[in-house]
Amino acid sequence: MELSARTQLIMATIAGVFILSAWMMEKYSDSPFYVLFYLLAFVIGGYAKAVEGIQESLKEKQLNVELLMMFAAIGSAAIGYWGEGAVLILIFAYSGALEMYTLQKSDREIRALISLQPEEAWLISDDKEFRVNASSLEPDHLIKVKPGERIPADGIVLRGSSFVNESALTGEPIAKEVGISSHVLAGTLNQSGLLEIKVTKFMKDSVFQRMIDLVNKAQSEAPPVQRKIEEFETKYVLFVLLAAALTVLVPGSTGIWTYSESLYRACVLLVVASPCALVASTMPALLASLSNAAKHGILFKSGVFLEKLSLVNVVAFDKTGTLTKGCPSVKIAKYVHSDYKREELISIIYTIEKNSTHPLAKAIMENLQTETKGLPKDLSCFEDFPGNGVSAEIEKVNWKIGNRSWTGISEKQECELLSEMEEGEGEAGHTVVYVTADGELAAYFLIGDTIREESVEAIQSLQQKQILTLMLTGDSKRGAEAIGRLAKVDQVGYSCMPEDKVNTVKNWRDKQNVVAMIGDGVNDAPALAVADVGVAMGMGSDAAIETADVVLIKNDLSKLLYAMKLSERLSKIVKQNIVFSISVIFILLCANYLEFLTLPFGVIGHEGSTILVILNGLRLLKG
Repeated sequence: MELSARTQLIMATIAGVFILSAWMMEKYSDSPFYVLFYLLAFVIGGYAKAVEGIQESLKEKQLNVELLMMFAAIGSAAIGYWGEGAVLILIFAYSGALEMYTLQKSDREIRALISLQPEEAWLISDDKEFRVNASSLEPDHLIKVKPGERIPADGIVLRGSSFVNESALTGEPIAKEVGISSHVLAGTLNQSGLLEIKVTKFMKDSVFQRMIDLVNKAQSEAPPVQRKIEEFETKYVLFVLLAAALTVLVPGSTGIWTYSESLYRACVLLVVASPCALVASTMPALLASLSNAAKHGILFKSGVFLEKLSLVNVVAFDKTGTLTKGCPSVKIAKYVHSDYKREELISIIYTIEKNSTHPLAKAIMENLQTETKGLPKDLSCFEDFPGNGVSAEIEKVNWKIGNRSWTGISEKQECELLSEMEEGEGEAGHTVVYVTADGELAAYFLIGDTIREESVEAIQSLQQKQILTLMLTGDSKRGAEAIGRLAKVDQVGYSCMPEDKVNTVKNWRDKQNVVAMIGDGVNDAPALAVADVGVAMGMGSDAAIETADVVLIKNDLSKLLYAMKLSERLSKIVKQNIVFSISVIFILLCANYLEFLTLPFGVIGHEGSTILVILNGLRLLKG
């Protein structure tokens, strides 16, 4: 059973008391019982690491650092250096407790998150309130959240207004004002008003639960640097044991040292050459970084991607919902089919679009719902074509709603239509959605979206880092270039199908670049999968979140910059730790063979370096 950091610390402290007692007995009395106190210090202080080393060795069928330190301590005692061996055990125990503290602190972050998920909720049914288990909530359930309660499920506010504190998920301390139609997240705190919320997701699919699952997964996977160190560790331990054997045999048999001195130097070698600091160079720093990121609303599916993010030099953005707010609205609506009345066209378009999840479809629905008479339409053969639009058959007429090329509208016809619209509207980053009936233009909508302020700031910051920025969108050239100018991206890709986005990402990767793709839609998922680092907006589609390597809980691109800075700090600290630990080993080895180093100072130098690299890694918990 794995002992807690607190337990290990207590055991190490008890061992320290026994060591101090044994040292005083040895120095100030002739009692032979001091050896017993040293033995107790060995057993109590070394128990946790000895059990860990033996279990891991049996499981992996190979030697490890823990066994190397056991051999060094036993060797020291064998040649009469009980105190030195006991001090080695003591400091090794304290460094082990510190490592365990790092791991358990990350676990506490997860448990703290889990504790924010309410176990019960107020369910409203037939105008009555029932107290139910939060895990039983389903989409379309109506729930009530009182002031001071945590929201039990992702949903949309139907009634009431309040201030909601999302700091547990996003790291933002300022509460957000919510009202009717606002999206709210499970685990956030309703501070002031009474809210009635329509549940939109099962608990297992909520942003909050995804956050817990992703952090758990990321902490369980070692990054490439750590895996290489672990592979090196096994071979290195065998090398150290061989070097220790040669240190005993060669100098002793050639008369350079006595066998007693040779054995002493071999014990020192076992201590100072042990790669404890090197092994601890990465994981404590990585776990601290993942905890830091989670507290700021940034989730990594693996430490690999946190490590890789600092290498990115090309960033590709989707447009709608990523660079823009993803809440488009219809600016102009035109109905032009001679065979259909306006009311009938509105009813047909509304019937088709209510089956689509695209933000532009939602904008059209919101524009039409006040005018539609709700005429029943026999819809069949509905199909969604990501990046293009949707098609359906109504009363044996094939309807298409989507972009120009897919609906069959010519460039010339588009120019004529745009020239009829209000001057400047087409240049303001608007998108035109066309509706055709059996290939004939029936209606068209000019839809505008608002660019996020943080998007412009994020892109400028990336450009200052000499990172190339791209925008890839299924929008027309006119609308895409307008948004591109507002966002100030370096390059714009327009009329992009999902495969076009994939090919663009692949082309940049083929040029030896490290590419990050950022998106939120179903049509972005393939590109997120092929990018070196796929980043999904947390309020985006399930497909994008499932495919991505990194999730930004709120659609805030400033968090991407924070993640990149955190990745750079992680890379810097890991390099510092590796260089420092190797340098200490080299210096101590030289001092040992030059007979400058005694076993106590070897222990202090070796274990001190291990504690220092762990503390250096823990700096990533802050800032």
